[in-house]
Formats: sequence, C-alpha cells, structure tokens
Amino acid sequence: MKRNAPAKNAKTVVGAIDPDVLAFTVGQDPVLDLRLAEWDCYGTAAHVTMLSRMKVKPRLFSEEECAAVLRELAKIRDAARAGKFRITEEDQDCHLAIERTLTERLGDLGKRVHTGRSRNDQSATAIRLFARDQLNGEWGEVVDLAEALVRFGKRHRKVPMVGRTHLQPAMPSSVGVWATAWAEELLEDGEMQVGAYDVVNRCPLGSAASYGVPLPIGRLLTSDLLGFQEPVENVLAAGNSRGKVEATVLAVLAQTMVTLSRLAQDLILFSMPEFGYFTLPREFCTGSSIMPQKYNPDVCELVRSKAAQVCGLSATANAILVGMPGGYNRDLQDTKKLLVEGFDTTRASVRILARLVGGLEVHPDRLRAAFADPGVFATDRALELVAGGMPFRDAYHQVRDHLEDLRGMDPDEAIAKKTHRGAPGGLDFGYYDDWIRRIERPCLAQRRRKVARALDKLLPESR
Repeated sequence: MKRNAPAKNAKTVVGAIDPDVLAFTVGQDPVLDLRLAEWDCYGTAAHVTMLSRMKVKPRLFSEEECAAVLRELAKIRDAARAGKFRITEEDQDCHLAIERTLTERLGDLGKRVHTGRSRNDQSATAIRLFARDQLNGEWGEVVDLAEALVRFGKRHRKVPMVGRTHLQPAMPSSVGVWATAWAEELLEDGEMQVGAYDVVNRCPLGSAASYGVPLPIGRLLTSDLLGFQEPVENVLAAGNSRGKVEATVLAVLAQTMVTLSRLAQDLILFSMPEFGYFTLPREFCTGSSIMPQKYNPDVCELVRSKAAQVCGLSATANAILVGMPGGYNRDLQDTKKLLVEGFDTTRASVRILARLVGGLEVHPDRLRAAFADPGVFATDRALELVAGGMPFRDAYHQVRDHLEDLRGMDPDEAIAKKTHRGAPGGLDFGYYDDWIRRIERPCLAQRRRKVARALDKLLPESR
C-alpha cells in the first residue's frame, strides 16, 4: 500500500518541525495565550528596560532603542486587549508571536529582546501577572457576594428559620444567621487568597531556563518594575514554581466554589414548593420546553456542576505535578488551561450568585409554619430546665418524653432569647461591615493601586 509522502516541516522561530508534531505540542496555546499576551508585553517591557540599564559594553539597548520597543509593546498590548492580536500555530505561543511582531516592526531590536531569558521564565512571569490580576478581581467579586448576603440577612434578621442538621428540623434559628453564615464563609475563602496572592506575587523573571545566565542582569529591578513583592530567590525554585502556582490558586478557587455549591444547594432546597421559604428571581430561572408552569433553578444547579469542575481542575493540576522531576517539563503547558478555566468558571459563578441573592424573595409565613413540629424547640426547652437547676441529661430525657408539651411555642420568642455573639438575637452586622471594609480599603485597594502604578509607569495607558 502506497503511503503519503511526509508533509514538509513547518518553519517556526525556534526551528523547523514536523507539522503533526507542531500541532500536537502547540495544543490550544494560540487561543489560550491570547489571555496572556497583554501580560507578556509587560514582562517583556520590564526585561528590555532592565537590559537597557545593564552595565555591559556595547549596550544591548540604548535609551532610544528601549523606548522604541516599549512603544511597540504598548501597541501590541492594546491590540491584545481589543482581541486584534493574532497568534499563529507557527508562533506556537504569545511569547514568540510578540517577538515575531517586534522583529517585523523593529528589525534587529526585536531579535534582541529575548537576551538573557527563556520562554520558561517568560511564561512563568506572564502567568503570575495574569493570576495576580485575576485574584484581585475575583476577591473583589467574592466580597460583593458576601456583602449581598449580609444585606439580605440584615433585612430579614428577625425572621425565624428552622435550623437543620441532617436536613431534619434541629433548633430555632433565623434568616439572618443563615445568610451571614454563608457571607462569613465566603470572606474566609477570600482571606485564603492572601496566601495564594503572596505565592503569586514573586517574580521569576531572570531565572531563564531555571539555571541563571552569565550576564549581570538585574532581577530585583524587573521585579520592582512589574510591581511584584520580590523576586523568587533561587533560579531553580523559580522554574519549579510553574504548575505549583497554578495548583495553589486553583486550590483556593476550588474552596470558594465548594462554598458556592453548598449555598446554591440551600437555595434550591428552600425555594422548593415543599419548603417555600424563598422564591428565586424569575429572571434567574429557566422554563421547560413542555411544561408551561416550570421555573427551574438552573443557575444554582449549574453552580453545583461548575464547583465539581473547578475541584477537578485543582486535582488535575496536582496530578500533573506528581512525580515530575525538577526543571521545566512540557507537561506544564497543560496547567495553563486549568488556571484560565478555573478563574473564568469561578468568577462567573460568584457574579451570577451575587445578582441572584440581590433579587431573592423571603416568605416569613412559610418560614414560621415550619416550626409546627414541636421537636424543633426541644433543645431550647432542655436548656431552660438546666438553667433552673436540673442536670442536663435529666432535662434531655424529660423533654424527649414530653415533646407534645412544646406545641405552640413561639419561634420569634425563641430566637430573641439567643442573644450571645453570633446567635440569632446577637448578630453583629457591624462586624461583617467592618470585615468587608478591611478587605476593600487597606488590603484589596492597596495592592491594586501598587500594581496599577507600577504597570502604568512601565507601559503607560493610551490617553
């Protein structure tokens, strides 16, 4: 059987390669890297600025030459933001696409920009810049959702709500406790990002292929130019951080999605006709193709599904790293996709739930009707007996044997008696307001300003 002649090798910046091998190794990078192109422009700008100040003779870049490169990088960045920058399969990724574009426009200047760096540290830097920006945005959106839940809880803080364990009626609680519980969990999830941000906010640029270069490069300078806290000290550690950074961030995103999934499940349950505690905004529900009466909680159901997906992305990132030797390995190309998907999925889920909570309707009559089972007051009554001097276990059995005596107890009075910190009658909404302000002002706003100042100085925005 006659076989087809092998296809001609494709020409790339780094050499000719079999077209099938090129397609396999490039994967989705020409599309994924459109998300990183803007950030690679900043990384390249910092690197070229550093090279122009490096004390070698002859100078690699004069001030005028450096300025020319920065002007073109700003144009490429703007094109990338506008979705007009193109990465070909022959480019392989945004890094070589940017180098190609600079060379087409500036000739030999474009060929010099890669001096003293590798695509390893170049990609690691772009990923950290992207992740840092995304973390800042995602944390702000988590705070918005937490704030929406606090507002909702404050509006309905005096509405009784059966507290449940094993989904069975347990003890008197309130809508205020339910809503602020989820807000507090989200704020804790947000604070977990501080650790992830600290990991991300260190600069790997200058580590090259993980072993440094025989040039007097200024790694602290490039770190400062990009607004990082500091460089990753060890060059091999900088290279090894590829994948670990993605896994660290995805672990935090997965935890946030777990919280969202459980909140979504509560919203599905408590908006069922059998409960009727809440009504989801109609515009956040979809209909049926055959049943005219249906308003389905698709948004909440999809949040559950997407939570499972992000947890899977986190597990996959760690699985890719297991058994991998030190230094760069091509396996790490696949962690980029996981990171991008993780951010996109988590941020979309947080934003949609914040809007849904803002339109959530409460039905106090249905919430109070759920207290018809007298057993929900049993623990409160047992503790009242204890307060009168009866040993707890005796009180426990006495109440258990006479549950019918609790019929007719008032749920409003029951929650009003629980005045200690964090209980239905002791909720401190100022505590949550202060927590949110602490995040928004000194922490989130401060780190956003620091990054914005550094990047705008490096590559000024178009005016």
